[in-house]
Amino acid sequence: MTASMTAFARRETHQDWGSLSWEIRSVNQRYLEPAFRLPETLRDLEPVRRNQLRQALSRGKLDITLRFYPAEDNAQLEVNTALLEQLITAADQIYNRTPAASLDPLRLLQWPGVMQSKQADEEAVKETALELFQQTLTDLKAHREREGKELAKLIEERLAQISQHLVSAQNYLPEALEAWRTNLLERAQKLQVELDSARLEQEVVMLAQKQDVMEELDRLTTHTKEVRRALTSKQPIGRRLDFLMQEMNREANTLGSKAISMEMTQVSVDLKVLIEQMREQIQNIE
Repeated sequence: MTASMTAFARRETHQDWGSLSWEIRSVNQRYLEPAFRLPETLRDLEPVRRNQLRQALSRGKLDITLRFYPAEDNAQLEVNTALLEQLITAADQIYNRTPAASLDPLRLLQWPGVMQSKQADEEAVKETALELFQQTLTDLKAHREREGKELAKLIEERLAQISQHLVSAQNYLPEALEAWRTNLLERAQKLQVELDSARLEQEVVMLAQKQDVMEELDRLTTHTKEVRRALTSKQPIGRRLDFLMQEMNREANTLGSKAISMEMTQVSVDLKVLIEQMREQIQNIE
């Protein structure tokens, strides 16, 4: 299925320990280029997510952001009572030797490890983050496929127009040769020059051979069919379509250089316009 590289997806969840949200923004890029922005406490999630992205996507520049907001209850301070008891026991031993000393509760609280922040269950947070990432990635792929479907429609419309122009070009060719022959005879009559009919027909044949564009028309028809076939592929097709656009443009240029009538020249111009319009859309296809 045709997939665009331009998409956006966001998922969030709210739990007792806080809230999590993933955002993934995707734009066109020649290769797969993910950039992660994660909280330091969840930084170790990145390597696994990179592997997951490589399995799901092949191209695109991705900006991936994870936000974690602990619940207010988790920001409350708790006293490490076990450590505090040990400090008080040690202080009592000192007081027995120096009765004049006094116990300062604030200094006890400043002792490393006595005051602790109540933290969320780290494993629960990570597990939820992984599940939420998979959901966000699924949404992103669905968005890319929806937009890719619309791009495929636009390309199909232009392929249909190209096919019409190719048929017209095939019809123009005999008319163009006959028009050239008639024009040559009219000019000879005006100049009062007698032309050898055999020589004239020989020149017409030589011109027909020189200006034969059937090969270019056949190749353009083949490329058109190949683009249609690629649009139905389940594999990434962006690079292949880009190559086909280059080939089609080359054939259209050759067609224009061989044109012997205004109609054929116009066909060449119209083809190049349509090919360029397709190429612009294909830049966003995975």
